[in-house]
Amino acid sequence: MVCAAGQERSMEGLTWLAPLSGIVALVVAWFSATSITCADAGTPRMQQIAEAIQQGAMAFLNREYRVLVVFVLAVALVIVTVGFTSTAMQPLTVIPFLLGASFSVLAGYAGMQVATRANVRTAQAARSGLARALGIAFAGGSVMGLSVVGLGLLGVGVLFLIFGQAGVANGVINGFALGASSIALFARVGGGIYTKAADVGADLVGKIEAGIPEDDPRNPAVIADNVGDNVGDVAGMGADLFESYVGSIIATMALAVLLPEAQVPAALAALPLMIAGAGIIASVLGTFVVRSMGGANPALALRMGTFASGGITLLFVAAISLFGYGTWVYFGATVAGLVAGISIGLITEYYTSSDYQPVKSIAQQSVTGPATNIIAGLAVGMRSTAAPILVIGAATLAAFSIGNPSGQGLFCIALAAVGMLSITGMTVAVDAYGPIADNAGGIAEMAHLEPEVRRITDTLDSVGNTTAAIGKGFAIGSAALTALALFAAYTAAVGLEDVSLTDPNLIVGLFVGGMLPFLFSAMTMEAVGRAAFAMIEEVRHQFRSIPGLMEGTATPDYARCVSISTAAALREMLLPGLMAVVVPLLVGFALGKAALGGLLAGSLVTGVLMAIFMSNAGGAWDNAKKFVEVGNLGGKGSDVHKATVVGDTVGDPFKDTAGPSLNILIKLMSIVALVFAPLFA
Repeated sequence: MVCAAGQERSMEGLTWLAPLSGIVALVVAWFSATSITCADAGTPRMQQIAEAIQQGAMAFLNREYRVLVVFVLAVALVIVTVGFTSTAMQPLTVIPFLLGASFSVLAGYAGMQVATRANVRTAQAARSGLARALGIAFAGGSVMGLSVVGLGLLGVGVLFLIFGQAGVANGVINGFALGASSIALFARVGGGIYTKAADVGADLVGKIEAGIPEDDPRNPAVIADNVGDNVGDVAGMGADLFESYVGSIIATMALAVLLPEAQVPAALAALPLMIAGAGIIASVLGTFVVRSMGGANPALALRMGTFASGGITLLFVAAISLFGYGTWVYFGATVAGLVAGISIGLITEYYTSSDYQPVKSIAQQSVTGPATNIIAGLAVGMRSTAAPILVIGAATLAAFSIGNPSGQGLFCIALAAVGMLSITGMTVAVDAYGPIADNAGGIAEMAHLEPEVRRITDTLDSVGNTTAAIGKGFAIGSAALTALALFAAYTAAVGLEDVSLTDPNLIVGLFVGGMLPFLFSAMTMEAVGRAAFAMIEEVRHQFRSIPGLMEGTATPDYARCVSISTAAALREMLLPGLMAVVVPLLVGFALGKAALGGLLAGSLVTGVLMAIFMSNAGGAWDNAKKFVEVGNLGGKGSDVHKATVVGDTVGDPFKDTAGPSLNILIKLMSIVALVFAPLFA
């Protein structure tokens, strides 16, 4: 032990500050939402377009959640049945499970409602200048970010106040993370399939075959494409990081209780809650930093907001660690995680931003056609795995080394994950800003606003593409550390201390786990292909069959394309989602706890590598296309541009469907293993 027991107990008595911080975040989010709805929504034409986008987004979300209700109730029934028929699991676990699923749905719903209102107001604000447009777009993103952390910490904090350390030890509180993970995977996969089916259909037929601009109102898939930005990058990303956020907190709490008292004092279960609460206050302050800097340099404002949030968090954590627990150990572990998260974001920016050589090299390779564009993009994606993996490894070793002298190495690794995710409120705000700016540009194009408006929204959108890539990198890094923390909690729960690579069950588990991310990626990529095929056929059909459509004298059937994407996403998301829940249970029951441990380890290694590779390759292809579109290497309409459009189309399901979904796959399998660990022990 590194501090007096009295200090630990006094900090545990302040646990109520965690849910209070969550309430603060929700209050600030509500004020931001109110300020957005009071802003000018523009011309009647702009409002009509925005209403179509909002109706499409909310219709998809409502239909998706109706499907997920059936899945959630089925899992709840399994938990209750196992709880009453076995002494290994508590039937009360079903309450946190339902709460976690409900809060994840609520966060996505709130973020989507505000984002689909902020887009048209951002377009209208752009008529008054860049600063005003940035303020509206970022305020919309901050609602999503603060809703995620507010509901996450409120839920976990209240459950800890009710059930205490016993609720952590017996796995009851783990149900909250399982509920969040269940919603997150389907939201990511379903949203990713939806958005890429629409995007691929709109790009291939609209840009290449018909030769019309992006977001042209003559394109039947343009509304579905704008809807997809919201369901994929707002609701999907929010659910993803909501799950990582609560997963890291709960895994760290579990290690504080499950590891021997000689290694980790049980009173430290409250520590991750306190750090998360500090991160919320810092994120709120960081949003004010962004707004105070104005719109002179949007990229700098967003970056300074992130750095400010991180710095303020570290000041709070230093005080908590030193004065609350009498040691610098926990501060050091938090620093390791937070620095790693920001570093991975910056590395991702290097590989995916058109300001740097990797993306420029892809554009240059496109001079000789789409084949060399694809080769260059794949190479950049593969190369981009090296630095993030080294950063994750360094953060893991640093956190373990900091905690190991006092016997708290594993606990400090988990604490590093909490540190990385402590500024999730700010990270999601910056990420969700992107699709709002993108939608604003689409509305400006479809409403035929002044060229200056489109120039401003394009400036915001270009920054948004980079922030989206950084957000995906941050999500992948946090997924790796969170999954590692969950894995450590699982091994502690089942008593899996010594394993042997000569154990055939363990080897089988490793191979199956390593294979799953590839199978999962194939399933999601094929789902996008099938959905995109139906979308392409529909867009072609409308171009052929609607007289006057290409001349701009007729209106396309936008609703038909929205319906195609919705139906395809809901149909295709089920099998990959179920696989993540069923496979760990099958391996655990059939081959035992060691094999299940191997499964988790194998999926963690290949899943993180695949996620980095696919997300960064897709982001690089996207920005290589935009690099050409601004006038480089021939500009729009050139053969080079057509080659980059092909690369971007290949990269779309990489970066927005399969890659991000892998984050949740590895975490969901880990949390399933942890929740059902008593049955395998």
